[in-house]
Amino acid sequence: MQKSDLDPTMQQIVLRVQQCVKIANVYFKQVFDMPQIKFNQRGKIAGSARLQSNELRFNQVLMRDNIDTFLSDVVPHELCHLLAFRLYGRVRPHGKEWQALMREVFERKPETYHLMDVTKVSGQKFTYLCKCGPIQLSIRRHNKVVRKVQQYRCLKCGTQLVAA
Repeated sequence: MQKSDLDPTMQQIVLRVQQCVKIANVYFKQVFDMPQIKFNQRGKIAGSARLQSNELRFNQVLMRDNIDTFLSDVVPHELCHLLAFRLYGRVRPHGKEWQALMREVFERKPETYHLMDVTKVSGQKFTYLCKCGPIQLSIRRHNKVVRKVQQYRCLKCGTQLVAA
């Protein structure tokens, strides 16, 4: 995707990634490659890092509704995954190396989750029943039940869920 193809919100994200890479370059006194940036993350995930391909993916729907959070937290969060991989190799995704990068390089609290409203990105839900009452399953879980590759039980009463 060319920079000219990006809308203003996407351009802000690209600029913030560039800014964060420069901060890391200065902090570590070395040059990190600029990651490829895509805006194709789906579902409830705000962003993700593809370690081997040096790629960051961002969720456009959540990004547009939460641009300040993306700029302050999501971009550094995802970039720290790439930096941890480049600096330390395979480590736990939110382990001590990643946490230290968040705190020391970007001066951000190393949160592993977000509190954004995901109503717009929540997929279709399917109602299942147990002794307790109705339970909503995601389309992914519903499809596993339909294909007969998975069965689910209620966490409260332990009975097998049955399609309503």
